[in-house]
Amino acid sequence: MNRNELAKVILRVVLGLIFFVHGLDKFQGGIANIVGYFESLGIPGFLAYVVALIELVGGLAMILGIGTKIVAALFAIIMIGAIFTAKLSLGLLGDGQMAGYEIDLALLAMSVYFLISTKSVISLDYKIFSSK
Repeated sequence: MNRNELAKVILRVVLGLIFFVHGLDKFQGGIANIVGYFESLGIPGFLAYVVALIELVGGLAMILGIGTKIVAALFAIIMIGAIFTAKLSLGLLGDGQMAGYEIDLALLAMSVYFLISTKSVISLDYKIFSSK
């Protein structure tokens, strides 16, 4: 395994872990609160369940390296939505009360990387779908 492959695995696992934990937190912390927050932003409340499920299941899939491009696309959509609906008005670093969109932008960039990169040789995608 070369260094680029190792770096790709590390990045994929960290991205998946971050989204998995955020999805888990949404369900454990009371998804009703997230529904209310979405509605306060003018977003249909049921999308809180969709986002939380994508984060939870997608995070696990990203860690394992299965469906990586599809999951990365879904993560990118979530991050674009978060930036433009909740964070853009706060600025890159936030307003002192709430965080800005710097982390969202980093997660978006990581997701886009997996959209355009090749499969990692250390992933279920590669093991299942690559001809040997």
